[in-house]
Amino acid sequence: MSETSPTSRKQVRRPTPMVMLVTGMSGAGRSTAIAAFEDMGYEALDNLPLYLIDHLVEPMSGTAHPMALGISTQTRDFSTRAVIETVEYLRRGWNAGVMVLFLDCVDDILLQRFSETRRRHPMAPAESAGEGIARERVLLTALREDADAVIDTTQMTPHDLKSELKARFSLGVSHGLAVSIQSFSYKRGAPHEADMVLDCRFLRNPYWEESLRPLDGRDDRIQDFVSKDPLFRGFFDRVADLILMLLPAYKREGKAYFSIALGCSGGRHRSVTVSELLAQHLETQGWQTSVRHRELDR
Repeated sequence: MSETSPTSRKQVRRPTPMVMLVTGMSGAGRSTAIAAFEDMGYEALDNLPLYLIDHLVEPMSGTAHPMALGISTQTRDFSTRAVIETVEYLRRGWNAGVMVLFLDCVDDILLQRFSETRRRHPMAPAESAGEGIARERVLLTALREDADAVIDTTQMTPHDLKSELKARFSLGVSHGLAVSIQSFSYKRGAPHEADMVLDCRFLRNPYWEESLRPLDGRDDRIQDFVSKDPLFRGFFDRVADLILMLLPAYKREGKAYFSIALGCSGGRHRSVTVSELLAQHLETQGWQTSVRHRELDR
């Protein structure tokens, strides 16, 4: 057996850290994500050579502090297979809690971002950014499929991405299954990253009440108005029951988070109301829940 094998080393003296490997398409927000993880208290490093990751995680010489490690196609020794093998080794060899986060974005928006910043694509330094994007997407297909979490940043600002990461991966969030609830406006489109999308536009709209229009769904007056819709109680109870039935099953399958998106026309009244009330209900049932209102946050 090799001298570097985990089973041949001395007894482990400190716990292995939680490791978040952040990867994805160039231009999808990896640098923003790494900075967000650092702000949340992770030890954050970007583009560390793959062969050094083992030394960081190794319980004898490493740290027990949670880490966020950025990996891109420009990382030394990078290949999709090498990343997957590294993750498997850390989990089996060191029993480390490793999560792979893949940041994605539609090609048109990636192309727009490269055009706006006048950056050359790392996989096409002498060609068009479009060629680099296409080349990289093929290269990363297997890694995306193998990832534990995928966040589509197409419709996200850097602030949106930081809020989403904080909601899902804050060190204050208990281990197990975390639930993220988000309100949104259909005018800007439904969030691509949501596991479940629900339409609240059938509920009566406070927008048409002049005295209520300036308020939002966090206000008791809006919540009272929306909840008095004859369809509200049946809708809310059935949605809550469905989610509470599904969450334990997802947790047993090892899912780390479940994202619910609720939409209405403007993303200020009905969807916000339902999001707030649903989050409160799930928390009373013992589920760690975070809420983000996309349009209000903007």
